[in-house]
Amino acid sequence: MDKIGKNILKIKQDIKAAEKKFNRDSNSVLLMAVSKTQSVENILKAYEAGQRDFGENYVQESIEKIVELKNLDITWHFIGKIQSNKSKYIAENFDWIHSIDKISTLKKINDLRKNVEEKLNVCVQVNIDSEDSKSGILVNEVEDFIVKASKFEKLKIRGLMAIPMYHPDYVSQYKTFAKIKNLFDSLIKKNFKLDTLSIGMSSDYNAAIEAGSTIVRIGTSIFGERKK
Repeated sequence: MDKIGKNILKIKQDIKAAEKKFNRDSNSVLLMAVSKTQSVENILKAYEAGQRDFGENYVQESIEKIVELKNLDITWHFIGKIQSNKSKYIAENFDWIHSIDKISTLKKINDLRKNVEEKLNVCVQVNIDSEDSKSGILVNEVEDFIVKASKFEKLKIRGLMAIPMYHPDYVSQYKTFAKIKNLFDSLIKKNFKLDTLSIGMSSDYNAAIEAGSTIVRIGTSIFGERKK
């Protein structure tokens, strides 16, 4: 097994151990391999190691990969900033979007999804730390946003996504993730049909799993540092 395959095996073992440690159900946390800037060859190495969910940030680059790998049973997640002029490609080629924070964008994607039978799975991006430099909806706006977003017939609102402020220590990581888990739980109590919490990356996924993550987005720990 090559290095990418070994990395995936180790991370999946870590996830399984974290599920057990934090009394999570077995297989309740999905590993998404963040494959932005990675070659088709590297994605194939991950696929051969059993990886099926891949996350992409850049539309043009990702469409080339999706087309080349169209015969494989890969689930494609778009996790980057959505440019209006690229909405058509996202609507027609992806299974998930994790970076939604505008109703106008959702409407456009919904309209462009009309020729695809399956609904597009959507996670609403939350700016959990209220950072000016980051995309996402403020916590107090999320409920109203989901009410509006739930009206689009070609979309399925699955849950929340966040990219918290960087913290090197575990306790601070967990506290931030717990904030979005509390928001998630409060929405479920209000009868929103949500099942997905997309939080946790290479540097903090254990804290995210303890807090309640259902999808961790891992790039560096699988593929190594990206080339600048």
